Amino acid sequence: MRSILVTAMLIMVVIIIYKDVVGGSTGTRQQVHNSGARINGSIEQINP
Repeated sequence: MRSILVTAMLIMVVIIIYKDVVGGSTGTRQQVHNSGARINGSIEQINP
């Protein structure tokens, strides 16, 4: 029973850490979006 409780708590901690790292205004997802937008702007400014 104790091992099941410890496993459940560990899974909850992993989920919380993942949400904090990926989500939010400074998360990985937002940083990738910002980088993509910046690269897209640079590509659009290239003259053929």
